[in-house]
Amino acid sequence: MSPAKSKTKRPRPAASRAAARKRPARRSGAPALTQPRAENPEALALARRAATLLVDRKATEVVLLDVRGMSSYADYFVIASGDSERGVIATAEHVRETLKNAGHRTIGTEGFETGHWVLLDFGEVVVHVFFTEVRAFYDLDGLWADAPKEKVA
Repeated sequence: MSPAKSKTKRPRPAASRAAARKRPARRSGAPALTQPRAENPEALALARRAATLLVDRKATEVVLLDVRGMSSYADYFVIASGDSERGVIATAEHVRETLKNAGHRTIGTEGFETGHWVLLDFGEVVVHVFFTEVRAFYDLDGLWADAPKEKVA
């Protein structure tokens, strides 16, 4: 048998092996989200209402992120900061109670015990209320930098 017809594998060059190691592994079962989901006026209205309630309670740096097509669990994030742990808890409690009285139920809540980062999950809308230093540390705004952003005054 001639060397050209040999069935043994030739080793790959070192550069090819290094490039193969650097390729990100695709998670099986997790579809890539590339197409934005259809407009959801009810979710957008809820997100804007939550943002307005945060501003009413003197939360700072309130932003609304449109994460449709980027997140599989929400359409909108509302992110805000508070100047104290007690203020974060009071602001988040105000949003939760006001929206509850309007007929919106939370699927889950986190962070009321510490006041560093309170999360209110309304399904298609997730509200994050941060203590200012904690918001800078986790930098959700930077993590979701590709999402369209709407600042709320």
